[in-house]
Parts: sequence; C-alpha cells; structure tokens
Amino acid sequence: MVDVLVVGGGNAALCAALMAREAGASVMLLEAAPREWRGGNSQHTRNLRCMHDAPQDVLIDAYPEEEYWQDLLKVTGGLTNEHLARLVIRESSTCRDWMRRHGVNFQPPLSGALHVARTNAFFMGGGKALVNAYYRSAEALGVQIRYNAPVDALELEGGRFKAARIGDERIEARACVLAAGGFESNREWLREAWGQNERGEWPADNFLIRGTRFNMGVLLKFMLDAGADSIGDPSQSHCVAIDARAPLYDGGICTRIDCVSLGVVVNRDAVRFYDEGEDFWPKRYAIWGRLTAMQPGQIAYSIIDAKAIGRFMPPVFPGVTANTLPELAQKLGLDPVTFEQTLRDYNAACKVGTFDHTALDDCHTEGVTPAKTHWARPIDTAPFYGYALRPGITFTYLGLKVDETAAVRFNDVPSDNLFVAGEMMAGNVLGKGYTAGVGMSIGTAFGRIAGTRAAAAAAAAAAPTGKSGNPSLAKSTT
Repeated sequence: MVDVLVVGGGNAALCAALMAREAGASVMLLEAAPREWRGGNSQHTRNLRCMHDAPQDVLIDAYPEEEYWQDLLKVTGGLTNEHLARLVIRESSTCRDWMRRHGVNFQPPLSGALHVARTNAFFMGGGKALVNAYYRSAEALGVQIRYNAPVDALELEGGRFKAARIGDERIEARACVLAAGGFESNREWLREAWGQNERGEWPADNFLIRGTRFNMGVLLKFMLDAGADSIGDPSQSHCVAIDARAPLYDGGICTRIDCVSLGVVVNRDAVRFYDEGEDFWPKRYAIWGRLTAMQPGQIAYSIIDAKAIGRFMPPVFPGVTANTLPELAQKLGLDPVTFEQTLRDYNAACKVGTFDHTALDDCHTEGVTPAKTHWARPIDTAPFYGYALRPGITFTYLGLKVDETAAVRFNDVPSDNLFVAGEMMAGNVLGKGYTAGVGMSIGTAFGRIAGTRAAAAAAAAAAPTGKSGNPSLAKSTT
C-alpha cells in the first residue's frame, strides 16, 4: 500500500507529491490526462503573485502582505476567507527557493508584462516549463506517476479515505490529496450552473475553455454528493474575455485580449456597458469574461485605434482592421449608425490630460455613461482595430471547504487522512474576481500544506506496525 495518493497532475498536485515525498512518504500521483497533456491548467500559466518586503532577485521594490491582501479583498468584493488568504500570501513569500530546488527557474518580466514586475515572479519558459521541472523532480525522487488515470470514485468510511477507483481498479493508500481541478471543461455542468437568462439564452453554450479539456469535475461532484462541505458559487470562475476565434479548449494566455483599457468595448448592439479604465489591467482582466457573458449573445468587441498599438501584449490572432469607423463596424457585423454614435459620444466626453498607461492617469471621460475612469483618449487615429470577445473560463470556484490544514471536511469535521488543494478548494480564497498570479499562489501554498499533512497522516497510520514514514519529518508548512 502506498503512503500518499495524489489525485491530479497540475501545480497543486505536484507540490503535494513533492512535499509528501520529501517528508519520507511513498507517493503515487494519478494524472487523468495523457503524458503529452499533463499539468492541467498550470501548463498555461506564466507567473506567481509573491509577497515581499524588499527587492528579491526578479522582483522589484516591495509588495507587503497588507497591500497583497487589499488587492485580493478588492477583486473578491470581500468574498474571501481572510485567515486562509493571508496564509496563502505569507506562503508566497517563502516558496520560491523550494521551487528552485525542484528545477523551476524565474526570469525578470518582459516589457509587456502589464504592471506586474513588482508583484509577480515569472517562470522561465512559462507554466509548461514549471510543470516539466516538477515532474522531473518527482520522478527523480521516486514518486510513482501514472497517466491516463482518471479517478471516478473514492471509497470513504466515516470521513476517512480508504481507496480510489479508476473504473474497476482499486488503489489503496494511507492518505490522499485531491487536486483534480474544477469543472470548467464540463459544458453540461456549466450550462446548469449558469442557467437560462432573461433573453432565453443559455450563456454557457457560448463559453470557451481557456485551460485543459480534462477538468470535468468528476471527483468534485463525487465529493459533493458524498457530503463533503462545500464553498463557492458554481457560476463564479476565473473568466476572461478572450478572442472569439480561440479554440474550444487549451487556448491559454495567447488568446487573451489585453487592449481593453486602451480603447472601448461595445456589445452586439454597438453600445458600451462598463468602465474600461477602472483599474490596472492585471486587477481587472478577469472580470471582463463575466461582463461579456452578461451581454446579448455573450459577445463583445474591443475597439482601439493606431495610438494603442505597441502598448499591450498582442494576441495570437490579428485584429480586424479598417481605415474608417463605419468600415470597422461593417466588418465586425455591427450597426454602423449606432457604432458611430457610441464612438462619437465617447470621443466628445474624453478629457485628455497626461496619458500614462503605467499609472492611474488623469485621462477620463465626463458626461457619458458608463464613464471611463483612466486612459481615456479619443479613438480617432486610423487604422482602427476590432477584436470580437467571448467568455473564456479558466477555472471554476465551486469547491471543498477547508481550514489551514487543507483537510476535507464533513459536517464541519475535518478528515484525518483526506486533503484537498488547488482549484478544488480555491473558492475558499476566491469567492469571485481574480488578480494575476493568485491562482498559482493558492495552488502552491495549499499543495505544499496538503502534501505535508498527508505524509504526517500516513506516518501516523503506519507507525503502530512500523511499516512506513517518520512522523518527525512531517511538519506543517504553516
């Protein structure tokens, strides 16, 4: 019998497996995807949001705990557990040396890194390189890894883990960590969660999935049906406005449209519907997917002119271009009369001061609704560009309720050998909203906690027979 079974194959799962192995436990990791698609959504990531009180290697200036907390508090609108959020924040300040020991390298942010040079540490080679480094380290340490191994059920007894099932196969372990992701790839579940709107539309039918196609939520649903304590709204998610031409799955970051704050966004009726310059893009990019999901047909259009070119990370597909606004409206399939009026009203409302896309500048609108709070400049310089947007779901926030031990809870009683990390519990910290890099912070912090706790639970279970483990090695990271 293995000491610790880890179900999942992304960042949180790998952190759990590595920590459990370092604590002396024998470890098996089950990844639902084939080897070439391993890593879950982590393969599409770029960076980790890190608290630091002074400059640190690739991080400039300081990003203290209280500022990190206030940033998180703002984007979640208070739908967060402060105790667990601060645990994640503090853990983010100390994990990078451990990550380096397992082969993860960091690099300074590039010029197009959207104001996050101070707050986020970027992975050399991106998330795919991070995932590959962790897998190499896990293999070198003797972690057993199985691919194409989707767990569809668990055997539980009185809140304790007994075994996992892959079809008819049964895998026993002394302790288990669940890190199998959310349900963002399960289109039927998304449809159920979002329901039908007042226009008779089923919004989720028009969603694209930014991340892995393998996060079907099978294990999450099993746990909820088994009576595990839950947290989060099933309709809340990391939901980004992405290029409408993106693939259904695995588009990743290159399909994100990052020019929203430099222009205006209109819906299918060619009217604006939200403040494009509300705050820095890393703090607001993840609200635009949900905003788009609320629009007719779940589609919107980001409109910029030549002045914006070179100021944002270009997506993989070029924008639709035109030399006049009526021509652009025609190419985008929008009513040219309404479109021109919307742009005319916006342009007339612009009060241009000193434009500075790296600061909350004084360029704003007056007398138009919605207002544009910052970076408001007339869209008047040809050529003009338009990008059609669709909601892109990265991961869902419905999950299992935890405390600082990462233990799965049943009727508010923590299991003594079943733990959870990553997207399956991120809703404890993210009730809604998002800020760049915090998902990796949550996965890293709770992956490490869950792995350590699982190793301790396995050691305690094995101690009477002397079969495995060393309890003195299994200390909490909290």
